[in-house]
Amino acid sequence: MNQYLMTKYFMEKRLSIILVLFVTLCIVIFSFWPSAPNFEEYTAGNERKAAFFSYFLPLIDEKNKAIASSRKQLILWNKSRNDIGWWDTRKLADLAVQYRVKNFSIDDDTSWKALLKNVDVLPPSLVLAQAANESAWGTSRFAKLGNNYFGQWCFKHGCGLVPEQRDADKAHEVAAFDSPGKSLESYMQNLNSHRAYQSLRDIRTQLRKEKLPITGDALAAGLTHYSERGEAYIEELRAMIIFNKLFKYDESINNI
Repeated sequence: MNQYLMTKYFMEKRLSIILVLFVTLCIVIFSFWPSAPNFEEYTAGNERKAAFFSYFLPLIDEKNKAIASSRKQLILWNKSRNDIGWWDTRKLADLAVQYRVKNFSIDDDTSWKALLKNVDVLPPSLVLAQAANESAWGTSRFAKLGNNYFGQWCFKHGCGLVPEQRDADKAHEVAAFDSPGKSLESYMQNLNSHRAYQSLRDIRTQLRKEKLPITGDALAAGLTHYSERGEAYIEELRAMIIFNKLFKYDESINNI
């Protein structure tokens, strides 16, 4: 076997080994990804609620910890702007794009304030209440078929599930996700970056300024545009938080 064929053989063998390792890694990762239970198997009421909260709380905590970590890094960078290296500059630029802060500049105080306003945690009580409300405690068609627990819409044909009661002149669909975790991630990103929820972020920033706890009851006031029901929707979320004693879960974000 000449040198060229030997080299080609070993390269192909190496690539095949890498491919096998990659596929194996993917299988391992997804085998540990917690798929949502069939919540309809639980008796409606306390049993179903307990299963719902038990499933979503760890996912919410994980995402909030990741956001809190990014926020802490931002605060450190802001305090020592001259020491930000080229690699961190790229990560900073990526965060600005992710959180929709346009024309971010390291030397601009307004840019930092805008980014820090968006990169922040969300109260578990609010997230749980919205997930339960929008998905009928995980039993809705969109939750079961599209892993959509927060009623997010999309506007590209085939991007999700068509609502059965959609008006003839409408084109939106209810977004489909690969997992409940992806639905949660999209929802939290939406509240933390979309202009419709600027007031929610303003309330959160003011609470931090006054050194007050960040709560679902307080931030719910910034969800006027989340539902066509407006204030009635907000009051329903607040009632759910109180009735289900969800406020106790907000302690976790005020301690990170």
